Amino acid sequence: MLQKVSLGPKYIDKYRRIYSDGYIDELKALARDLKGLRLCHINSTPFGGGVAELLCSYIPLARDMGIKADWQVITGDRRFFDITKSLHNALQGAQYPLLERTTEKIYLSNNLANAHELSTDYDVFIVNDPQPAALRHFCEESRAKWIWRCHIDSSEPDRYAWQFLRPYVEEYDAAIFTMKKFIPSDLRVSPVATIAPAIDAFSPKNLPLPKELCRDILDNQGIDKDRPLVVQVSRFDPWKDPFGVIRAYQIAKKKVPELQLALVGSLAGDDPEGWQIYAAIHEEANKDPDIYVFSNLTGVGNMEVNAFQTAADIAIQKSIREGFGLVVAEALWKETPMIAGNAGGIPMQMSGALTDYLVNNIEECAEKIVYLLKNAKAARELGAVGKENIRKNFLTPRLIMDELTLIKKLVG
Repeated sequence: MLQKVSLGPKYIDKYRRIYSDGYIDELKALARDLKGLRLCHINSTPFGGGVAELLCSYIPLARDMGIKADWQVITGDRRFFDITKSLHNALQGAQYPLLERTTEKIYLSNNLANAHELSTDYDVFIVNDPQPAALRHFCEESRAKWIWRCHIDSSEPDRYAWQFLRPYVEEYDAAIFTMKKFIPSDLRVSPVATIAPAIDAFSPKNLPLPKELCRDILDNQGIDKDRPLVVQVSRFDPWKDPFGVIRAYQIAKKKVPELQLALVGSLAGDDPEGWQIYAAIHEEANKDPDIYVFSNLTGVGNMEVNAFQTAADIAIQKSIREGFGLVVAEALWKETPMIAGNAGGIPMQMSGALTDYLVNNIEECAEKIVYLLKNAKAARELGAVGKENIRKNFLTPRLIMDELTLIKKLVG
C-alpha cells in the first residue's frame, strides 16, 4: 500500500476568530451535504513543498467536518524524480528535449507500480501535479471521480512535455488550476475550475509570535538582531531566482551597509535538482559573512520559518515563474512587507497598494529594499494591507469551500 500521511486533529471552529460565524456555518453546511465522502489527495512528497504544506492543514480540517479524507504519497527512485522534475520545469516553460521511449517508460511504469499499490476505496481522488498524473490511466476500474490539480504556472508549457502529459490529464473527470491563464488552451477536460491555494492561520508556521522573541531566535542562529534583515523563504529552485536575490541584496547593501540576507529553504524528496542549487547558493554565500543559508536539514522547521518571516524587516519572493507562492501569503499574514516577482499567482496576493512592490528585475528589487528600509511608516502600512488581503482571500477555509463545491458538483 502507498504511504498514508499521519496527521493530528485540527478544528474548523477556530476560524470563527477570523471569519464571521456565517462563513464558517456555510462551510460546515456544505460539508454536511458531503458527510461520509471518502476523499483522497495524492502527491509525491510528505514534506518540503507547497502541496505538502497545504495538505497538512486541509486534511485534518476536512476530517473535522465529517469528510473521510486521506493523503497518500507515491514512491519513486532517483531516475523517476529526475524525470518528473524536468516535467515540472517544462510545464513552467523550460525547454524539454523530445521525450525518449525510455524516459516515457520509466515515468509510466512508475505510475503503474504506484497504481497497483493505491488504496482505491474512495469516492474522489485529487491528484496533485505531474508526478502522479498517469495514475488515473492505470486505475480504469475505479468508480471514483478523479480530479487533477495543477499547482504550476502552466501558461506557456513546453510543447513536447505537455503533449506527452495531456492525454493522461484528459482522462480525469475535472481539473483545477490556480489561475485561468494557467489553463492550456488545448486541454479537453470539463469542468475546469480555478482555485487558488491558501495558508492555515493556526499552523506552527503562521501562529502569531512576538517580534522580539523572533529576533532572539534569529540571534541564536548567528544573525545580528540589531541590524536590518531581508529574508527569502523558498525551495532551492532556479525559478525562485535565489542568485537574483543575492545580487539585489548586494546592490542594496551599497546604500544600507549594515544589511543582512537570509535564504531559508527546504529540500524535498521529489526534487533532486534542489541539492545542486543548495550547494551553489552555499558557495556564493561563503563570499559574504552577512549572507546566511538555512534549511530543514539544519534544524530550521516551521517555527523557525515563522520567526524568520516575523522578524525580517522585508520578505522577498523574487520568483521568475510561480504557481502561487504560499510564502508570500505567509509573510503578508505576519504583516511583514513583501517584495516579490511579478510572476504567476503572486499578483493575486499583492493587489492594491501592494502592486507597487511587484518587481520585474534585480534593480527594481534592490530599489524597493532600500526604500522600505528607509521608510518605516510605508513598510508598516504595506504589512497591514497585506494581512487584510490574505485574511479575506487566502486562508484554508476558503480553499476547502472551493474544492468541496467542485466535488459536490461531480458527485451529485
